[in-house]
Amino acid sequence: MSGTALKGCSGSALAEALLRPRSVALVGVSDDIAKTAARPLRFLRRAGYGGEVYSVNPTRATVQGEPAFASLSALPERPDHAFILTGTDAAIAALEECGRLGVPVATILAGGFSEAGDAGIERERRLAEIGRSYGVRVLGPSSIGVVNVHERLVLTANAAFAEPDLPEGGVFVASHSGSLIGAMLSRGKARGVGFAGLVSVGGEVDLSVGEICEATLDDPKIGGYLLFLESMRNADALRRFALAAAERGKPVAAYKLGRSAEAAELAVSHTGALAGEDDVADTFLRDCGIARVESFDGLLEIMPLLNRMPVKSVRQPAVGVVTTTGGGAAMAIDQLAIRGVRVAAPSPDTVRRLAEVGIAAGEGRLVDLTLAGTRYDVMKAALGVMQTAPEFDLVLATVGSSARFQPDLAVAPVIDSAREHEKPLAAFIVPEAPEALLRLNAAGVPCFRAPESCGDVIAAAFGRRTPRSELALPSPPVQAGAGRTIDEAEAYRLFARVGVPHAPVTVLTVGEPVRELPFAYPVVAKVLHPDIAHKTDVGGVALNIADADALSAAIAAIRDRVEAARPGMSVRQILVQPMTRGVGEVLVGLRRDPQVGPVVMLAAGGVLTEIYRDRALRLAPVDRATALEMIGEVKALQALAGYRGRPAGDLGAVADALVAVSRLALLDDVTVLEAEINPLMVMADGQGAVAVDALVRLATADADSQAQEDDTENRSGRNR
Repeated sequence: MSGTALKGCSGSALAEALLRPRSVALVGVSDDIAKTAARPLRFLRRAGYGGEVYSVNPTRATVQGEPAFASLSALPERPDHAFILTGTDAAIAALEECGRLGVPVATILAGGFSEAGDAGIERERRLAEIGRSYGVRVLGPSSIGVVNVHERLVLTANAAFAEPDLPEGGVFVASHSGSLIGAMLSRGKARGVGFAGLVSVGGEVDLSVGEICEATLDDPKIGGYLLFLESMRNADALRRFALAAAERGKPVAAYKLGRSAEAAELAVSHTGALAGEDDVADTFLRDCGIARVESFDGLLEIMPLLNRMPVKSVRQPAVGVVTTTGGGAAMAIDQLAIRGVRVAAPSPDTVRRLAEVGIAAGEGRLVDLTLAGTRYDVMKAALGVMQTAPEFDLVLATVGSSARFQPDLAVAPVIDSAREHEKPLAAFIVPEAPEALLRLNAAGVPCFRAPESCGDVIAAAFGRRTPRSELALPSPPVQAGAGRTIDEAEAYRLFARVGVPHAPVTVLTVGEPVRELPFAYPVVAKVLHPDIAHKTDVGGVALNIADADALSAAIAAIRDRVEAARPGMSVRQILVQPMTRGVGEVLVGLRRDPQVGPVVMLAAGGVLTEIYRDRALRLAPVDRATALEMIGEVKALQALAGYRGRPAGDLGAVADALVAVSRLALLDDVTVLEAEINPLMVMADGQGAVAVDALVRLATADADSQAQEDDTENRSGRNR
């Protein structure tokens, strides 16, 4: 047996070898059914997989009663897919044998790679090198396998797949965690969720979540995707998949681990501190049109709602609530409210229409039918009115105790109403009522067994945004602390290139007489040094300087304060600007995240901006419509819209500045790691906005050169 792997094995060819192989080899499969390495053979046989299964074990002539081969080379044919179940070092040798024989895809169960220190990193580098040199696609390491329910391919060592009668359906799962695909299977089965396939991606030495899902997009048996993410590695492939899924009308939801803000400690700018790792991940997922849930239950329950709900409109969406239990509805309303979802009261016209069908709506936010709502005709009539009311984007039916003891009667009006009207209808079942939930799931009606997952799922579905294709590509990772900060004067010149206006500046030399300024007093003086990012922290700013004598004294005082705060530093230059006053101030910044690429941020400006954390984020670049959306998300900026008679600020100029700053991500002669204007002074409406402080950190020439080399290698790997 000989051959070469499928060079460029991607798309449909990848999907075939990975998920629909005609033959599989189990390398290192065990004869001891108590061991993990014995499970794949048992599961494949129990599931009725129709392809060839070859057991490879050099120490046994038979495994679990079937013939075994001493090596891959001894097989009668080249398998489409090899599942390597050996230990770490043997797995590397097995992968190399796969490469020599031309096996298209190999899945590696073993760990002991990048998570195991320097030696493990070297082993992982070797895996990647073997994959590239031979063209074999690698799933893992630390992958517990793949499952294609429709093809009865249960190529996994996950114990949960001993489950009989795997539930078939249209949901495809990709998970960094191997154990989680088993948890999703068992929990999903209890909820009536049917699966098309489940893949444990593991360490992503080669194949990533995005590339695997992208290869399955044209499978008509797959209707939507659930992702369990531990990191945002290979974000470009994930975004490419998400955009293509949106084009095909196949919704995507994700549960992302890691809400840590530790990455903010490495940031120089306020933007970096405010746009922490989890904030950036959240922005990335939203801008890709991926619904992000906060709970594992929410991930399992969200797909029916995504199938029924379009991406939200620009206005804040509203939920209408119909209930037979006031307390149960109140729990759901609480969970919606804390996630920023508005629960709206029926309009006067809707109240009138409800009265015409014999329902007294009252004056509250919910329509409480009490015990009368247990009758089919009453609940059906109420839902019919609410689903045709224009003030609601979704209607939530909260069903009480009758759902447990009369599940067919309790949910029948909900199921029938969902079929008759286009407006999304969901159900929160208050008691433990598994039969009612199964009936709703079978009918494709979104349903929830807990108020927390109810609020989580509805908020996540409304939180999706229309995917944006015109975004800067993620750059190769930049080492923490790499790059150089430029001084404020140089930063202004860079901002001017993309069209951001700034206050006039002049630079004075410390120790020389103060010359005539090109602008009038009063002025502000600031230390000018690339190593001082936050000037106020070291006493490097003086305000309201009235004349030349005061300026000379201020320069000397700044020098003394800064040199005392930074021993060994010599202050040589001072930047001077006219005092600029507006009706408000904001922060506009850009941060290049090492995994997802450049992110633009708008926040309340000033030195306390990190405390307030009132900000909006998007992937860069943004257009003006997106910039205006961001302005609407920052609560502090409501004051600049003329709130309660206050002077209105030029928010259009703020939007223009946001757009301009986001274009820094597209510059091809420099790599901007961080850039920030804090504050951008907002003038009265129609009078513009100007930068009065600026901070920029650029990749160094060495970092740029290395980034280009890494990018070439990454793209080569992605285009195999």
